[in-house]
This record gives sequence, structure tokens and C-alpha cells, in this order.
Amino acid sequence: MENKGIDIEALIKKNDSLEKENASLNVEILYLKQELAQFKRLIFGSKSEKHTSSHDGQLSLDMGLEPQENQQDTPKEILVKRKISNTKKSKPVRCALPAHLPRQEFIIEPENKTEKDRKFGEEITEILEYIPGKFYVKRFVRPKYITENQSIIIAELPTVPLPKSNAGASLLAHLFVSKFVDHLPFYRQVQMYKRENMTFSESTINDWFSESCRLLEPLYDFMVKKVTQSNYLQADETPIKVLTSNKKEATHRGYHWVFHSPRDGLICFHYDASRSAKVPEEFLKDFKGILQTDAYSGYNQLSNRQGIVSVACMAHIRRKFFEAKENDAQRAEKVLNAIAKLYQVERIIRNNNVSADKILKLRHTYSRLIMNDLEKWFKSQLTEVLPKSKIGQAIAYALGIWSKMEKYLDHPEVQIDNNQVENSIRPVAIGRKNYLFAGSHQGAKRAAMMYTFFASCKKNNVNPQQWLTHTLTVIQDYSIKKLEELMPNNFEKIANLL
Repeated sequence: MENKGIDIEALIKKNDSLEKENASLNVEILYLKQELAQFKRLIFGSKSEKHTSSHDGQLSLDMGLEPQENQQDTPKEILVKRKISNTKKSKPVRCALPAHLPRQEFIIEPENKTEKDRKFGEEITEILEYIPGKFYVKRFVRPKYITENQSIIIAELPTVPLPKSNAGASLLAHLFVSKFVDHLPFYRQVQMYKRENMTFSESTINDWFSESCRLLEPLYDFMVKKVTQSNYLQADETPIKVLTSNKKEATHRGYHWVFHSPRDGLICFHYDASRSAKVPEEFLKDFKGILQTDAYSGYNQLSNRQGIVSVACMAHIRRKFFEAKENDAQRAEKVLNAIAKLYQVERIIRNNNVSADKILKLRHTYSRLIMNDLEKWFKSQLTEVLPKSKIGQAIAYALGIWSKMEKYLDHPEVQIDNNQVENSIRPVAIGRKNYLFAGSHQGAKRAAMMYTFFASCKKNNVNPQQWLTHTLTVIQDYSIKKLEELMPNNFEKIANLL
């Protein structure tokens, strides 16, 4: 029997190849497990990214600025005890109903009352009731007169928002607020009004909406100009489906670009069919100052433009490590605890309303040390983790924008994140679930206009119904040079006079 020679070199090569393939498959399995865990969290888990430290006392920073009551309330020892009270639970007390509400009084006399009975007091019980919003008609009666010269005179009709329609300012405001603030599509509002014996055509409401937007367009353009003239902006973008005319029931993925000016308290939505970098570059063509964004590459060209300082967002960095907790809890917790300290500094600054010089001093004294330690740790760990793992991606993401993130330390007016502009996008996300898409690109532009107005109202604690009713009532006769008076951030000055 003849022995065949064994090719040792071929076996070694095959073994190396199998080991590489096995390592690659292990990485892929890890990646797929992470994706599955993330989808499970999105579907079944909590959406909150609130982080609680697992180490007692790790987040304490003594800066001498904490309010005294907070220092007294903070226990030196954490003891887990259950306190059993011997006192009986008191019955719940009803809150008094607001005094400004109209009262409809009913007097109920006892059935067995006689004329000899003497009243010595009374029991009052108040029950809160609700009547659905009622329609009413403004009827303008203008008498006609013939003068001695046989000419006819008649009073001028007060200015109305839409002269060719019979819709008043308060009705229009209610329709638009219901859609863009309360997320009720027009067709659903039509169904609701039918229950009140009021029949509207959905096409009529859409016509009112387009005409009202045409009327409000100069104010929107003025607000856009005001926002882009700010020296500090926060920016973000969110998708919206738009029906296309070239194919039945087909939708296009357009984008609302959102810009927030913390200095002015104004938020501006700008719709475009594209997510291209050309959109913010053109929209902010005259902008100079600080621009705070996430790491989307569409803002890179603006970052390189002279006169613009690009700042990153810590909330996006934190989110990456929050998602990595299931992959590497120890490393993720370390970073999240450090970021929590940074936010504690910002919270102390916000709660104590300190000056700009003091903000810089606090950030340079405390926050910069934390930032430097984090950067060193990121670099040391970059080669210790799998690049495709969640923790590896989080570290790479943080290092990629760290130089931009550090810039907030040197600008007292800049916030640590752009959460405020993200919060202004939430109504769009809720609206997408209710009316699904915009009917056209022009419709999406009109929606951007309304979101601009109502987001700015919310930012300035302004009642959107009151603001829009007043604005639609007066804007026909308003000078374009005085449009600033109608902006939501100036409404408080005249709200008490209405």
C-alpha cells in the first residue's frame, strides 16, 4: 500500500483561511445581534435615553453654586428602608374649579320644605361640564343713506382675511391649529363638524388654507430673514412623504430643514425635495456665526466656509453610547457617567442664571477636564474594541466630531446639544402618523410655513389660536415695515390688549 504525501503548507493556508472566515462570521453575528437588540428596544422597549448612574456619588460636582435647599436635601448615606406609616390615608380633596369659567346655577329646594322653615346656609357642589366648540355668525349690517346731493353713502366693510370667502379669522385659525398643533387632518375635522350640523367641503378648506398661506407669506419670509441673520443657529432635518404627480399614489421623500435661533426664540422650517448639501448652503448663504448640528455630512460644506464656526451635539454622542449599553455595558456606562457630569455643569449654569464670564470659567474649570479625559480614553480604546460593534461605532463617532464638540466650551451662548431644535421637529413626526403625507411639494412648503409659526409660538409660550386669529385679522392692513410686531416672540406685548 502506497502512502500519499500530506501537503502541510496547503493545510496551513486552508486553516488560516477558515480562521479568517470564522472571525468575519463572528463579527457579522455580533453585528446582527446588535441590530436585533436595537429593533426589539425600538418596538418593545422604552424610548427614553435618561441615564442613571450605577455608582453612588460619582456625579457630584461641588462648584459652590448649588442652591442651599438642594445641598440639604442630598443625603450623605443612601439607605434602602421601607417606612410604614401608622396614620390613615386621607381622602382625596377635589381641586377648586377655575373661577374664570362661566357658571350656570341650579337651585334645588327640598321637596318637604314648608313656609315656616328658615334658611341658615347652603351646600354648593360644582360639576365641570363641556359643550363642544360652537360656531357663530358675525353679521355686519351697513345701512345705506342718500345724501342731499342724491349720492349714496355706506360704511366700509371691516377688513377680512379672505375677502372672497365667508370664513372668519378665528375659524381659519382653529382649522390650522387643529391640523398642525393637534394633528387632526382636514378630512377628520370635516367629519367632526358634521356632528355639529356644519358641513364643509374638504376642497373648500384646502382653498382657505392655500389662500391664508399666501396672505401670511410675507411674514414667513420676514421670519426666515430674521433667523438667518442670527449669529448662532441650531439645525436639523426630518423627512416627509410627498405625493408625486408623475405616478398615481407614489410618494417622494422630501425634507423639512429646521433652524432654531436661541437668541431670538424663533424656529424656522424650510421644505425642500432634496437632502442635498446644497439646500442648507443656499438657505444660509448670508449666515455668519456658530452653527450647531449633528454629524450629517450635508453640513460639511458650511463648516468649511469662512465666518462659520461648526459645533457638534453632545446628545447625539450620548445616544450612541446609550445604544451600546447592550453590547458593552462597562465601557458605555463609563462614558455615560462622564457625559452626565458635563450635563450637571450645564444644569447648574442654567439654574443659577450666571453671567457669560462665569459660564466660561465653569466650563474651563470642570467640563474641559472631563472632555480631555474622555478623548484620551476614546483613543486608548479604539484598538481594543471591534470596529463594527456598537461600542466601537460609538467611540469612532465621538472621536470623529470631538474637535467640533469641544468648541462649545469657548462660547458661553452655545448649548451643549441641539435638543431644542430636535424637540421642535416632534410635531412633524406625530403629524406624519396622522395625515401620512403632503399632497404636493407646494403643500409641503405651506406646511413648513405653519410649523414655523406654531413652533415659534410654543417656544415663546404663546397661545397659537390667539396669535393666528389676531394675525389673520390685521395682516391685510399691516405695513410690511412693521411685520416684526406680528412675530410670535413679540406677541406677548399686545396679547393683554386683545
